[in-house]
Amino acid sequence: MAALIAENFRFLSLFFKSKDVMIFNGLVALGTVGSEELFSVVAFNCPCSPARNYIYGLAAIGVPALALFLIGVIWNNHTWNLVAECHKRGTKNFSAAATFLLFGSIMGRAAVAPVTWSVISLLRGEAYICALSEFVRPSSVDKFPAEYGAEVLARFPCKDVPANLTKFRDDMTRRLRYESQLFGWLLIGIVAVLVFLTKCLKNCCSPLSYRQEAYWAQYRCNEDKLFRRTAEVHSRILAAKNVKQFFGFVALDKEEKELVQEFPVEGVQPSPQWNAITGVYIYRENKGFPLYSRLHKWAKGVEGNGPSPEGHEMLFLAS
Repeated sequence: MAALIAENFRFLSLFFKSKDVMIFNGLVALGTVGSEELFSVVAFNCPCSPARNYIYGLAAIGVPALALFLIGVIWNNHTWNLVAECHKRGTKNFSAAATFLLFGSIMGRAAVAPVTWSVISLLRGEAYICALSEFVRPSSVDKFPAEYGAEVLARFPCKDVPANLTKFRDDMTRRLRYESQLFGWLLIGIVAVLVFLTKCLKNCCSPLSYRQEAYWAQYRCNEDKLFRRTAEVHSRILAAKNVKQFFGFVALDKEEKELVQEFPVEGVQPSPQWNAITGVYIYRENKGFPLYSRLHKWAKGVEGNGPSPEGHEMLFLAS
């Protein structure tokens, strides 16, 4: 039981494992802020009509946030690694904690943009005022004329009200903006606390030292860059060989001719090799030596992704 608990706690290291992640999240947030400002200036136009304001206001906040969330899920490499893992090997190698926290990692990364959008929308207040203006109780406003109801209140965001209601419109708008901004600041505080707690748990529960974790992050980055660069060159040379075989010649520029001469490509990698280096990777050690990626594990000839008598599974997910 103690070993199982320790194993599951090691999974609490999914978020914010490198400065690159923090920088990327910051850029996503800044891009979202700019997009929200542009949307508010160009696209937002409250209908100022009962029953429509509420739907429009919620849609202005929720629909872009949902779209940004789905885009974040699509852009996350963990998503497609998980899909490949489930398709090729199933989830038999993952405990419930691993599966839950892997989904948490995907959702957490994808939530950066929609949370930023929601916060900026609430701080600006236009969508909130549009959505809730018609639900303000006239009795809560001192000396508000009793003959005016929801239809007039719904027009407050558009300033299309009788002259004798201008003062009340300003008061109600100020009150709704205060509520909207309060919710925005509360959301910022909640997110900040969650990020802080996650960072603390990550540093406390990581099975790796700070220096080894930094090395692992550097290794993953370098491996990915070299793999992409080499794959691009390999595919170009292979394509050149096939085109030459079809036409009898191939039109190459000077750089491509040098690549073909320097790196002879004999064939392609079989599907089992691609499958072996594709999917979710869990940090593991084999006889005390770390294996930093699926490619590293394949190169060392280590089979499988689960615990074995020859290897010690650390159950530590890469970011």
